[in-house]
Amino acid sequence: MAETLGMLCDKLTIVKLKEYHTEDSDRLESLKIQAKHLRQEIDQYIVHAVKGDIDESQLTFAANKVFKKEGNIVPDVQGNIGDVFYQLADVNCRLWHEQEKVYDFESVPPQQKDTVVKQLAILNLQRNKCIDSINEQFAELVKQSRNTIPE
Repeated sequence: MAETLGMLCDKLTIVKLKEYHTEDSDRLESLKIQAKHLRQEIDQYIVHAVKGDIDESQLTFAANKVFKKEGNIVPDVQGNIGDVFYQLADVNCRLWHEQEKVYDFESVPPQQKDTVVKQLAILNLQRNKCIDSINEQFAELVKQSRNTIPE
């Protein structure tokens, strides 16, 4: 598998945002199917991980973002997997609305353009922190469960 639990959760939140922001019935039906497949993929991923079908080293793929930390404060991500999933959905929602400004960048006042671009960067970094946190926490849970299951 080329994806992690955090990546799958990220995709699911984006599909749900697309559902929320569209009224086209054909697109809504397609998104509904995508959401169903992603939920199934998440369920299968968890089962395969717990059973040991996925090597522990493949449960995490850190974003390894390289960025100038000075002046780029990215809030810490805290809480359990459910808390972080909630934070990921919130960040993706804020990212969606910030990205909407970029689609009509000509109408953004010149004095606000730098702020929009900076906000996009910070939100993307926060999004990656959420994905990494879900992956790390899940990997630790899987490791613990594998250590407690008798062979």
